[in-house]
Amino acid sequence: MDYDCVVVGGGHAGIEASLAVARLGFSVLLVTQNPDRIGALSCNPAVGGLSKGNLVREVDALGGEMGKLTDAAMIQYRVLNRSRGPAVQAPRAQTDKQLYQAAARAALERQKGLSIFMDTVTDLVTAGEDGNRRVEGVVTQRGRRISARTVILAAGTFMEGKIFIGEYDAPQGRLGEGAALGLGASLRRLGFPLGRFKTGTPARLAGDSIDYSVMEKQEGEEARPFSFDLDSGPVQPAWRPPLPQLPCWITRSTPRTHEIIRSGIHRSPLYGGKITGVGPRYCPSIEDKVMRFPERDGHHIFIEPEGLSTTEMYMNGASSSLPEDVQRDFIRSIPGLEAARIVRPAYAVEYDYLDPLDLYPSLESKLVAGFFSAGQTNGSSGYEEAAAQGIVAGINAAQKLRGAPPLVLGRGDAYIGVLIDDLTTLGTREPYRMFTSRAEHRLALRHDTADTRLSPRGRELGLVGEERWQRFVKKTEGLEAVRDLLRRRKLPDGMPHGGESVEQALRDSRARPEALFPLVPELGGFPAEWLERAWLDIRYSGYIEKEERTAARAAKLDAVRLEGGLDYSAIAGLSSEAREKLRLVRPLSLGQAARIPGVRQGDIALLMALHRKNNN
Repeated sequence: MDYDCVVVGGGHAGIEASLAVARLGFSVLLVTQNPDRIGALSCNPAVGGLSKGNLVREVDALGGEMGKLTDAAMIQYRVLNRSRGPAVQAPRAQTDKQLYQAAARAALERQKGLSIFMDTVTDLVTAGEDGNRRVEGVVTQRGRRISARTVILAAGTFMEGKIFIGEYDAPQGRLGEGAALGLGASLRRLGFPLGRFKTGTPARLAGDSIDYSVMEKQEGEEARPFSFDLDSGPVQPAWRPPLPQLPCWITRSTPRTHEIIRSGIHRSPLYGGKITGVGPRYCPSIEDKVMRFPERDGHHIFIEPEGLSTTEMYMNGASSSLPEDVQRDFIRSIPGLEAARIVRPAYAVEYDYLDPLDLYPSLESKLVAGFFSAGQTNGSSGYEEAAAQGIVAGINAAQKLRGAPPLVLGRGDAYIGVLIDDLTTLGTREPYRMFTSRAEHRLALRHDTADTRLSPRGRELGLVGEERWQRFVKKTEGLEAVRDLLRRRKLPDGMPHGGESVEQALRDSRARPEALFPLVPELGGFPAEWLERAWLDIRYSGYIEKEERTAARAAKLDAVRLEGGLDYSAIAGLSSEAREKLRLVRPLSLGQAARIPGVRQGDIALLMALHRKNNN
């Protein structure tokens, strides 16, 4: 074999996948159409956000790279949903797109055992018969045959990609970058279930053509790192971002904007029928917003910097596939953009995706052993969702090479577990986006607890090194020391909760840590982040314990393994719908089977009885 693993694609899934496999001691070839575009932030110049920030911190806790890349390129930091509870808060960072790409490529080039190769993969090499087929490598556009024991597909929007700008269309995965043609057809020939999705991006504007004086300025907050590797400790100085921090700006579309869009809607490929792929429901284009919500007289538009070395600004909230002249006119009807010059037009992109019901929770294909898939290729959207799948696919490709069982994170373990379980159990008929509402145990899955939840897993696998592990151990001991101080210190009589411990008092929703922590002067030796973490753990301990009990019950069902080759049509008593859904998903556990829509409690009871009979 030429390599232990070939990774197809240099986006966020491909980066994490290739680094994970190489860091676990195997030889990796990353095949990408253009090494200069590795780590490209194809759409918005930001990482994180609601639930997405949790994914980034979980990737980092497992030993991944996205958090470090974000910290290196950060030009603004904010925690979203500050006014709401901690279960729905998450960090988001504006980044310098060029510096992010440079940091991503440098991380790959520094990694021992990882090589980068410029070409386009057009076919898989497989061996064996249907039902017992395995991957043996890939074939590239230039006819090179590369053998590998495992292959990870992370093609993003490039697989049979086509972009649309009004009447114009072209076979591209991004504006100005050719599509990966041939691979989709090859996968269909092999029997893979593929579909078509659509996504889009807004125009980029010349910053010196924008009148910021009529817009609302949006400053960032005091920056904190995404990577737990940069956590400040009692003997470490507080972290500071390495780059200058920039503001964002807010404006709104107007009734005139909407009038222009309506008058040009017949020229939209989305409304004219040229685009057949399903788009993201929760991130609609500006024309979708105008047509679906005619009662609205305006929509927020966020003007965000693309980086320090350019004046280009990103129009968050205004993705479009309208013709360029319509784009120009509606943009110039927005306050502050009357003289705006378009540097890059908005466009839609349609692409092939692999139905994730074909995948096991390890992200290995059910059709071809050793073939893994991650990112937008699996029907998800977003950099963060891609990176999360990428590191899991990389870990499990390495586990396959080791002959070890795969890493499968539960829904109570991580947002990553929710993401992958949703994709591989429920499938998706539109680009999947992670939301906090998808996670049943979101109080326990806060972004600040990701290291406690997942760093031990990363350590067991071999992705968390000794130095980082010792820092984690010291932090864990420090958090327990904080809790111990709060348990032992009693509040004086005469004040609320007098005679109780500070810990007990902090369980009261009316108690404020800024009023109680000064009563424990020893806390002054601990970082503010640790104190905040301790307070949240105490404040929501009752809810968290309830979530953990629910998760433990679910884990018991997940521990009941189902045979992969089980003939559900032969099991008497199963409903017809259950037989069909179970045959399609082929769940690995009773817990996964119970989460399949259409599988009833009675069906689960039958499967449990069958399991007990077969294991007695």
